[in-house]
Amino acid sequence: MKPLNFKKLQKKDLFVFDLDGTLIETKSPLEDDMSELITWLLKVKKVAIIGGGKYDIFQELFIRKLKCPRELLKNLFLFPTTATSFYRYNNGWKNVYAKLLTISEKNKIKKAFLDVFREMGYNHPKKTYGQIIEDRGTQVSFSVYGQDLVRVLGDKGVRIKKKWIKDKNNLKTKMKIARLMAKKLPNLKVVAAGFTTIDVTRRGIDKAYGIHQIQKHLRIPINNMFFIGDAIFPGGNDYAIVKTGVDYAAVKGPAETKKIILQIL
Repeated sequence: MKPLNFKKLQKKDLFVFDLDGTLIETKSPLEDDMSELITWLLKVKKVAIIGGGKYDIFQELFIRKLKCPRELLKNLFLFPTTATSFYRYNNGWKNVYAKLLTISEKNKIKKAFLDVFREMGYNHPKKTYGQIIEDRGTQVSFSVYGQDLVRVLGDKGVRIKKKWIKDKNNLKTKMKIARLMAKKLPNLKVVAAGFTTIDVTRRGIDKAYGIHQIQKHLRIPINNMFFIGDAIFPGGNDYAIVKTGVDYAAVKGPAETKKIILQIL
């Protein structure tokens, strides 16, 4: 992690965090020490969370584990499924908007996945957990081992995902699926996200879109934001934020994120 400008950090009004791999280990619950740090941060700054997971995942893995006084939640803003939906707290979490895919679009995406698997001769793992192709409302996502791998196996599931993507042949397979999906769905956006996931949304939906949605709805200029994510590299699902001009820090996981929050505090 590159050294950060302390004075520059202190002047920011809003800190935007990627969720999976940044605040939490992939699809794992928020840890107690991270919960404590986020709580302290909310006392002095506004915080937005953006990620590819659906709202239910944000609730299950982040909100329910966040031991935070309710009065501080007014400073916390949730942007699930790459900011195609937005939730803010007002005597409970309220949906501000949700840009849902149509039934026709969802059916086309699901059919495209099945066609690509057949054309490639792709074989799913013998053991999977939950849905392989999940309807997230505003996006449809494919997960190699199913959406519930980490929920069922815990840390072992995290290790399985990381081990899978480290195999160059698996990475090539994942990227080939994404390329073929993009050809079949030219009017939609296909993103090879996370370790074992491919997301499909409407065109123009990426983390840059998310930054602009945050700017629009929270009325905070981009130069007053700071983004922290684990995939800010070419091909990474956080990399799109670079083109917005937002200041950012790339981390390798929650441990480095904790160090940045400590610097802010």
